[in-house]
Amino acid sequence: MKKTALFIMLLFCGFDLAVAKKTLPAKSTQENTIKITTRPEILGLWGMDIPQNKKCVEYYNFRNGNEVVVNSAQEWSIGQFDYQPSPDNTLTKLPTLMIQVNYENNATDCSGNTVDQAGELSQYFVKWNSPTQINFCATEQGKDCFATLKRVLP
Repeated sequence: MKKTALFIMLLFCGFDLAVAKKTLPAKSTQENTIKITTRPEILGLWGMDIPQNKKCVEYYNFRNGNEVVVNSAQEWSIGQFDYQPSPDNTLTKLPTLMIQVNYENNATDCSGNTVDQAGELSQYFVKWNSPTQINFCATEQGKDCFATLKRVLP
């Protein structure tokens, strides 16, 4: 009787294992689809107070796809930018920012000027004072800085 009960119990256990083997999902052959994308640290909305007009802020919106939109009072400009971090990741040479204006609406800016900048190519050296404040400088050593921008949005 004990042998029969043991045999029946082993038979059911074996049956359960056989069913379990058939219902297990097949091993996936799909490759890992995780993609890591880095973005330039300058991306986001930055504002620059204009000293001559304390009520006016000039905004630089560095967007994905290397697009930049600049708004200064009634003036709107759209263009492309290229941001190159410091080549040796030190402070001996600052990151380079190039901006080319493709479209300009020729309206008055915060300084009261109306200048057609379409087609202009500008180069700046970016001095990072903090993660939320940068300077535009004329030299890669950080000399002759002429503009301070504060981060508005990430």
